Amino acid sequence: MHELTTMRLVGKVVSGCGEGRKYLQLNWVQQQISETLGFNPFLGTLNLQLDHESAKLRRQLDANAAVCVCTSEGYRAGLLFKAAIVGMACGVIIPQIENYPDDRLEVVSSLNLRETLRLSDGDRVEVTVTL
Repeated sequence: MHELTTMRLVGKVVSGCGEGRKYLQLNWVQQQISETLGFNPFLGTLNLQLDHESAKLRRQLDANAAVCVCTSEGYRAGLLFKAAIVGMACGVIIPQIENYPDDRLEVVSSLNLRETLRLSDGDRVEVTVTL
């Protein structure tokens, strides 16, 4: 039986530019997240600027992706991982976009994580990603 491995990534909350919301509004993205992670995503991502050590670890996720959100014409693929923040189930999407920063992490959840966890820009967050 395959043993699950976890990776802890730490970063600060940063504001995004709204691209995650647009991506999550797509029916095929919502369906794949629901099938893989077991929840319907809130239409927005929690963006984290990873610290130096976590950014190095994040690069390893590309090689360990078990699930890739398939693309539709005009859109890029994304790697999808199960994750948790303070015990709350969530997911991590890593867009497969050229020059996407290694120190950026986009977290999806069924809830608005900023509101639920009362997070503001600059707050430190630890995400446990399951490989």
